[in-house]
Amino acid sequence: MKNLSKKLEIPFLELVDSRGLSSRGRGDYLKWLRYYLDFCAKYHNPPRDRDSLPLFLQKLASKGQSAELQKQASDSVSIYYDVVAGLQSKAGGGAGQTHINAQTVVCSKEKCTGSIPSSHHSPSGRSAQATRRVARTSSDVAFGGGDDELGKSWDGCYQLLKEEIGLRHYSPNTFKTYRNWVVQYQVWLKGKLPEDVDSIDARGFLAHLTLDRDVAASTQNQAFNALLFLYRHILKKEYDIGDSVPRARRTVYIPVVLSRKEVDRIIERLGVPYSLIIQLLYGCGLRMSECLNLRVGDLNFDQCILTVHRGKGGKDRTVPLPRILVLDLHKQLERVEALMRKDEAAGYNGVFMPNALGRKWSGAAKDVVWQWLFPAKMITFVPKSGEHRRYHVHETGLQKALRRAVIGSGVKKRVTCHTFRHSFASHLLRANYDIRTIQQLLGHSDVKTTMIYTHTVRSRTMKEMESPLDFSKEIVESLDGFDGAVLGENYK
Repeated sequence: MKNLSKKLEIPFLELVDSRGLSSRGRGDYLKWLRYYLDFCAKYHNPPRDRDSLPLFLQKLASKGQSAELQKQASDSVSIYYDVVAGLQSKAGGGAGQTHINAQTVVCSKEKCTGSIPSSHHSPSGRSAQATRRVARTSSDVAFGGGDDELGKSWDGCYQLLKEEIGLRHYSPNTFKTYRNWVVQYQVWLKGKLPEDVDSIDARGFLAHLTLDRDVAASTQNQAFNALLFLYRHILKKEYDIGDSVPRARRTVYIPVVLSRKEVDRIIERLGVPYSLIIQLLYGCGLRMSECLNLRVGDLNFDQCILTVHRGKGGKDRTVPLPRILVLDLHKQLERVEALMRKDEAAGYNGVFMPNALGRKWSGAAKDVVWQWLFPAKMITFVPKSGEHRRYHVHETGLQKALRRAVIGSGVKKRVTCHTFRHSFASHLLRANYDIRTIQQLLGHSDVKTTMIYTHTVRSRTMKEMESPLDFSKEIVESLDGFDGAVLGENYK
């Protein structure tokens, strides 16, 4: 963990004392602040952005931290926000006072908690104005104390990015990915302000990714799209890179497919509820996020149908519910209902609801229909509302459990949660299911995406595939007697 500088630690502890929290341990509050700053640095969350706090608390919940400890961590970070606001007001108050550098205030070690290079010393030949831009940008990242007008500072760009993506109802993962690329772009620019960037900078960054970092084609295209969104909707500037950095052409990727025996060996080594989750991934062809977001009301046992709501691209679809899993699903529902009754007795506020349904249907969060099919073990504290709500199983826990099961099963393949979706499609194709049917079950918009699974199944013809070098003597003689010119003449 990073050590705090005295300029931050002293006023922080003073606020802890003034609020009567010293009895709980001053060192614990310092510890939570250091954890928070490390978390922001690791996941590229601006430390001063108050939206980073719920993400931090969610991470603590996934680690099994109690509600009391989450409350203590929330109080610590809230005090940090107040300290930073006070330091900013002091920095801007005196005419002769210099601007506080983010690296000096936040940490005393080499690496800063913000998403900026640790060294702010200007190289030879750099103007004083450029040097001031570096210090100003570093403060924007760490504190959000840039220009008042959004889009003039990097912190304002992050806020606009979140708003623009939210207005388009894009996935939260899209915002996380785009923000990560904007952070990397900002670091590469070395202090250049958003208002000064142009297409030449974008070309240079994309060339850097290809030539210096040797990224994959899909990674380069992802960065291209992130910068396109930044220039078009945030900076309102032209994004003309021409042919200087051509779009990378993605190679055909053949997915890893497991045999049925390998699937069973892995599932046998998984406990509750991960075993049932993996069986649904394989039995219904679900994506990991689609499975974890399932709610009780998505199960239709009468018709034996599972409904996937808001899948990739915000699309809904239905898939057959494996009959072999009906009994296990009923047992899981019993666990969910027992946990729901326990939460009600503890005075919790129910589960997280999609979009604005929590306000529209105030009691739905405690309705069994809206309960997660795979609820998390720990309750999540929501600082903004002061509520305690339950989330679904975190994907990290599932991935770790799957990794242990794969190692224990002895399967010598690269297995992820998505591998079971690949196996679902390939096994259906091998069983002579129509490619269009498989496309609908997977939720693909284009059949070309589904056609990739034809590479995972051996072609079935009247004869087994054989090399021309292994042809029999009779076949070779028949080939030698073939006159292509005559055949072409006959077809004229």
